Amino acid sequence: MQTIRRDFLKCEQNQSHRMLLFENMLIYAIDFGTSNSLLGAADPTGLRGFVPLDPQAADPGVLRSLLYFPNSKEVFYGARAIQEFGHRDFTGRLVRSIKKQLPRRTFIGTFVENRPFNLEDLIGVFLGEMRRRANAHYGEDVTSVVLGRPARFAFDEADDRYAEGRLERAARIAGFKNIEFFPEPIAAAFGYGRSAESTRREELVLAADFGGGTSDFTVYRLGEENFRASDVIAMGGLSVAGDALDSAIMRKRIAPLFGTGVQYQVPFGSNILTMPPHLMERICHPGEISLLRKQDTLEFFRNVQQWALGPEDREKIERLFTLLNDQLGISLFETVEAAKRALSLSDSAALEFTYPDVEIDEQLTRPEFESYAAAPLEAIITSLDETIAAAQLKPGQIDRVLCTGGTAKVPWLREALVKRFGKEKLHDLDPFRGVARGLMERAAELAYK
Repeated sequence: MQTIRRDFLKCEQNQSHRMLLFENMLIYAIDFGTSNSLLGAADPTGLRGFVPLDPQAADPGVLRSLLYFPNSKEVFYGARAIQEFGHRDFTGRLVRSIKKQLPRRTFIGTFVENRPFNLEDLIGVFLGEMRRRANAHYGEDVTSVVLGRPARFAFDEADDRYAEGRLERAARIAGFKNIEFFPEPIAAAFGYGRSAESTRREELVLAADFGGGTSDFTVYRLGEENFRASDVIAMGGLSVAGDALDSAIMRKRIAPLFGTGVQYQVPFGSNILTMPPHLMERICHPGEISLLRKQDTLEFFRNVQQWALGPEDREKIERLFTLLNDQLGISLFETVEAAKRALSLSDSAALEFTYPDVEIDEQLTRPEFESYAAAPLEAIITSLDETIAAAQLKPGQIDRVLCTGGTAKVPWLREALVKRFGKEKLHDLDPFRGVARGLMERAAELAYK
């Protein structure tokens, strides 16, 4: 926690060097998210606003962090990626949640047909498309960017540095030359500090960013002066957020329909075996489902289907083959995520998915969801408590809590925040633009000075 803060303060001390790089030019501000991404811009005259990156999306300013490769030579992005994936009968490779892979040293990349793409290439392609669309919008070739990053990519500091290094290489592949990383929770606080009315007294503020891939927390002082990095008291966070809640629903409610509990007996063997958990866990993560399509893994599943103890188990494996061969993972996760969002407004939600040989019609209640997701929910709130403790404060000493990110709407988390801070202290920022606006404010500061 403290190391991250020292690194950020060190950046501030080296600001004069950066100003030479960023001076008198248009600067992009990119919030590259696990689920959604946005791009704003600023120049010496101030903020230039958000770029309409995806005209086919319901909100053109939000580009879903998706890439679809129908083959090794074509790629589509955002809403178009989903459309093309469906139009082409779910063939090719649909890539999502790639930001979560940054700290994972074991994830090198993937193949599209026979062409290898390492992780930096994949992210670089996506950031490069964002830059290309923004350049077309402004009619300029912009090579400077303020790029958001989580408070922590990983608990281990070496893994955190490793993840940032990979993201920097990706940004350079995208065509950026001048790059400043800015912690996302500070960006949320930064944007709020700029837009809020001046206070008559100094306040202690907690910025809580509950995103898709990470949950990030910052405790800082807010007074009449503009926000400064030295106002940051403590930062914390973890790589657990909305995607982990989706995975919990998959693990407990959906994955059993695809064979997680299947039992089988090897010919001439005496033991009753169960489908290996380490394999079936991949079903619970959209970025890892495709890994089950390896030839040796599929052959193992064929054997399990043959050795299964009963017809119901064999039917589950057949359903698994449909899921893998027709690449239904993204569509299935869309259904799960929609149910999760619905549970923020209702006590129950439908889990309905219709496809030949895969028919799911379930009702999910809020208590069931909270039971399934207990571990990640507790981990998120524990990280928040640790951040408050690192600031040497008690929850009652926090004057204001700024909440952003779609996961902030989950009732269990909301109730946990109310219990600690009181309802009157909670303030909701734009779930999509809260962080991005702060990054744009930082870009404006760099362009102006």
